[in-house]
Amino acid sequence: MSVRRVALLTAGGFAPCLSSAVGGLIERYTEIAPDIEIIAYQHGYYGLLRGDKIVVDAETRAKAGILHKFGGSPIGNSRVKLTNAKDCVKRGLVQEGQDPLQVAAEQLKADGVDVLHTIGGDDTNTTAADLAAYLHENGYDLTVVGLPKTIDNDVVPIKQSLGAWTAAEEAAGFAANIIGEHRSGPRMLIVHEVMGRHCGWLTAAAAAEYRKWLDTQEWVPGIGLTRERWDIHAVFVPELALDIDAEAARLKAIMDEQGNVNIFLSEGAGMHEIVEQLEAAGTPVERDPFGHVKLDTVNPGQWFAKQFGEKLGAEKTMVQKSGYYSRAAAANAEDLRLIKSMTDLAVDSALRGESGVIGHDEEQGDVLRAIEFPRIAGGKAFDVSQPWFGALLADIGQPLVPASHS
Repeated sequence: MSVRRVALLTAGGFAPCLSSAVGGLIERYTEIAPDIEIIAYQHGYYGLLRGDKIVVDAETRAKAGILHKFGGSPIGNSRVKLTNAKDCVKRGLVQEGQDPLQVAAEQLKADGVDVLHTIGGDDTNTTAADLAAYLHENGYDLTVVGLPKTIDNDVVPIKQSLGAWTAAEEAAGFAANIIGEHRSGPRMLIVHEVMGRHCGWLTAAAAAEYRKWLDTQEWVPGIGLTRERWDIHAVFVPELALDIDAEAARLKAIMDEQGNVNIFLSEGAGMHEIVEQLEAAGTPVERDPFGHVKLDTVNPGQWFAKQFGEKLGAEKTMVQKSGYYSRAAAANAEDLRLIKSMTDLAVDSALRGESGVIGHDEEQGDVLRAIEFPRIAGGKAFDVSQPWFGALLADIGQPLVPASHS
């Protein structure tokens, strides 16, 4: 297969890898196939439907390494689902009666794209596979090589998604300043709400990173500066069962003894219970184009703070969300190494005409390879049976009871 033009797009929510991944792909192509033209669709599938693209020029190629220093995405993201025609029509991206998948495919064909690199989650990458299948059926060969982006680290069967390590580290740093508020009032309850709709990996990893930081600190108990007050006292994730009354009794004892309680909460924890409670009360629950509950309208952190605040007799409660602070950060050293290995393989796979999503395949010995699109899925649950997580919960005195729905 002769590759003349390559297209890049980033889609879905941000993660601390997008800018670096774009830079890495540009660098790799420039190193081994400098004659291949590179274009980038602006704001993901939004720009693809509109034909809104830029050509990566010589200056950009020369300075691509700078992109590794930044978070966000220089080419822009959006949440557009190509199989949701109604939403695409409403947003003016296609005309009534048009199939967005067909419009996008025809745009790729018109632009002469031979390879499409998608940097996104499972929706982004499986949609790209649908585009390739449509084009193949219509006599046009398109190689699609995706990169797995999600701070939730929940793509099946990929061991580690790009940006997740950085997001956990950033969330831990955010928590250190927030938990510093624990003496701003007596009987203080702090809820650190972490992103993670279906998967608790990020919350658990952030908690582990935060406690590593605690291990490096010195304390002055005589004046009230104690590790116990700065520690995490509960970690709630969707994969754990939650007995609110039992946990409240445990946490109240901590509150009574030291005057504060700190909780790490995955935004998806208890979601079933919250939605049921709201709908039973006649409160409509808003959903996005993908059918996901709009978590900002449900506000799980506030819900939990109210439940526990009353039961713990807290005089002051505070809820802080680290998601947007974490997800637009620049990639850390660990992620930069992972991005480098994945972008290099992505380009090599593209030049071989091998489609798939690059990742360490958990079902094939954790080998880094282009994983077949039909095997890609979202919503991988966090494995709460992992020893490091069990040790964390045991250390803070929280029982480990897997949820029945996980």
